[in-house]
Amino acid sequence: MTDSTDMLSLHGSNLDRIAARGVRVPGYDRSTVTPGIVHFGVGGFHRAHMAVVLDDLMAAGRAAEWGIVGAGVLPHDVRMRDALAGQDHLYSLTLKHPDGTRQRRVIGSIIDYRYGPDDPQGLVDLLGEERIRIVSLTVTEGGYNVNPVTGEFIADDAMIAADAAALAARQLPRTVFGYVIEALRRRRDAGVAPFTVQSCDNISENGNVAKKMFGAFAGLVDPELAAWIDAHVAFPNAMVDRITPATTDEDRAELSEETGLEDAWPVVAEPFFQWVLEDSFTSGRPPYESAGAQVVDDVRPYEHMKLRLLNSGHQGLAYFGLLAGYTYAHEAMENPDIAAYLRRYMDEEGTPSLEPLPGIDLDGYKDSLIERFSNPEIRDTLARLGAESSDRIPKWLVPVIIDNLASGAPVEVAAAICASWARYAEGSDEQGAAFTIVDRFAEELQRVAKAQSADPLAFVRQGQFFGPVANDSHFAGPYLAALRSLHERGAKETVRRIAVHEKL
Repeated sequence: MTDSTDMLSLHGSNLDRIAARGVRVPGYDRSTVTPGIVHFGVGGFHRAHMAVVLDDLMAAGRAAEWGIVGAGVLPHDVRMRDALAGQDHLYSLTLKHPDGTRQRRVIGSIIDYRYGPDDPQGLVDLLGEERIRIVSLTVTEGGYNVNPVTGEFIADDAMIAADAAALAARQLPRTVFGYVIEALRRRRDAGVAPFTVQSCDNISENGNVAKKMFGAFAGLVDPELAAWIDAHVAFPNAMVDRITPATTDEDRAELSEETGLEDAWPVVAEPFFQWVLEDSFTSGRPPYESAGAQVVDDVRPYEHMKLRLLNSGHQGLAYFGLLAGYTYAHEAMENPDIAAYLRRYMDEEGTPSLEPLPGIDLDGYKDSLIERFSNPEIRDTLARLGAESSDRIPKWLVPVIIDNLASGAPVEVAAAICASWARYAEGSDEQGAAFTIVDRFAEELQRVAKAQSADPLAFVRQGQFFGPVANDSHFAGPYLAALRSLHERGAKETVRRIAVHEKL
């Protein structure tokens, strides 16, 4: 425990003193690092993976020309601007191991931050500089402006329409779409090579999504520009896997108490890390593979592994866990039946739906998932895992069901996961306490879920979420059995029976 009179602010001038307290600090001269990447959406997730990889490369004497300039355009980005500006754009990362040990380090790869509304011209000018060769993004799934039903760009969004009109009139942008497209237009007009647009968001085929959405916005401004971007700008796909919970006041207090370090916005994460990138870059890239990333020709098999095992596993954990009365992921995993049921899903249903995975020990990966879900130090809430289900289950779990129905592989456990979502969507746990359902379709989902007593298949007949699976008896049978068991026996007994292959 550190005395309150011996606190240290996180600042470049204090790095030697911080290192003396057991915290790893940048060992390279940050004054020699120059901008090569502008990153929109600086948050915990970005600072726990991309920025860490760049910091590792810089520590090894490489990538000094790939410094990161953070960028934000939304009102809530002011907090990050101010947090980083007050501490030389440094921040701390704490890795929380299951045994309670901590690895702490200071990351130095972010060297500046630009908040668009402060100086729109300045940010556009920076994006137009030839030395900026990558513009990366963690703007969340909603930031891509995708219509959740059609998958198309929402062109009539008020901010989007206004920004497109501004660019058409040669005025300065306000949205991330506007900044990126205006910068690409200026680079084209000046004969400067375009940058790569590198999505780091946790969405399927994120590069393809980014290309489609930014291309659609460009088409609103200038169809010829859209065609040029389509032909000349790379949008590589990528998959990132590292659980990074939101930073809490407890995390800040622990950092201060154990090290005396005052950090306005520290980051905490699990030790596990995987980043797989498609090797498709317009104007070069850092040697990511020299710092633990995998650079491959095709990301899709690795992405399917993550979405169909980790992300779908989280869905399997969330609703059964909440219905059973647990709050945190690790609490639910202390129930051996839940751990066994999840491993059954991974082995019998998730794995058969995957393509070959070069360089991956799949059994070892599944072992690591059970360990990661059980990590008591991360304190990941089941409510977080169960939020926005209508975005998650249709994209992560339903494709497993569809593929397995086509191949003849089993779907019993996946059907039970769908049933647990349907039971959860009724809005209360087994003691009658109400759930706060966080979902853009919450009202509609609850309305349909409450009709299940009259029509038990009503929930999975929602085609926008489940497609045609309700019409297949190989799915409908186990789904109905699981839903009936959840109502009659409860979550704990239902999951026990699934774990041991006992009939529901």
